[in-house]
Amino acid sequence: MIGPLEAFGLRPLGQALRQAAFAVRGDPLTPPTRFGPSSRRLLDPALSIPTWLGRGRADRRTVLYNLFNRTPTPLEEGWSVRVTQVRDYRGGKLTYDSHNGTDFVVPVGTRVVAAAPGRVLRVSSEFHRGGVKVFVDHGRGLVTSYNHLSRALVRPGAVLARGETLALSGASGVDGLTFFPWVPPHVHFNVWLDGEYTDPFAAPDEVSLWRGGELPLPDDGKGRDAELAETDWDAGAVEAHAEASRDPEVARLIRAAPTPGERAMTALFHAAYFPTRFRRPLPRLYVARHERAPWLDLPFRREDYAGAVFR
Repeated sequence: MIGPLEAFGLRPLGQALRQAAFAVRGDPLTPPTRFGPSSRRLLDPALSIPTWLGRGRADRRTVLYNLFNRTPTPLEEGWSVRVTQVRDYRGGKLTYDSHNGTDFVVPVGTRVVAAAPGRVLRVSSEFHRGGVKVFVDHGRGLVTSYNHLSRALVRPGAVLARGETLALSGASGVDGLTFFPWVPPHVHFNVWLDGEYTDPFAAPDEVSLWRGGELPLPDDGKGRDAELAETDWDAGAVEAHAEASRDPEVARLIRAAPTPGERAMTALFHAAYFPTRFRRPLPRLYVARHERAPWLDLPFRREDYAGAVFR
């Protein structure tokens, strides 16, 4: 049973409240989160209320609530949930200013699975940045994260098969609580390719990262994956991230992580979620370059979801 405190990521409560205040006020290194009248476009009670009540679609498809914004707000302007300059991969507006991932609508407590074979490199909870999260390194230059979870079921170092459960979904984070119950509970799914935020959906001149083609499909269970290869992290670039941090505590956390992969993931996490805390430009975290290729599946079990559909 998942209670409200766990669903919204409010444990420990004092830390969550401090981080909520940070999201509103910011600090000398981080601009405050920006809301506005256009943020109302994120509200969808006709979808939200049934999902909060645990109901899904009859066709067993998860709704794509927000897509990756191809015209993102500049890093130095901070996080914006306004809808001012947006374009998803289809040329539409199913996104908002700072949205850098894909939102899958699912009831609280849905099993979340690895979108491809990988190694867990980070499990953390930041109420002001996505709530409870799991980060998985898949090799091939690919990292995925699963945000707004209620409960992580894995720890750093765990090796996951494609389709293996890693968490239970929720609505953790300041945005889930702020917009309750008018925004549905969802998993915010991020993809990085060579350390850069990447849209897994393909524009006309791109290759989709989904094995299912245009829209993601769940793992088919046929088990064709090769053995997980070690990632070619660039140790010098990881240290350069530590040196570029404007916050000594972030530099300490990068250097203190116990393995090369966890140090690289700590650097990637902070540079991605708190970009204004670093002097730019930052070096690439990988020795080699990697091309887009179909490798990811829907991050839910095929017993629960047959695919996805646009809102």
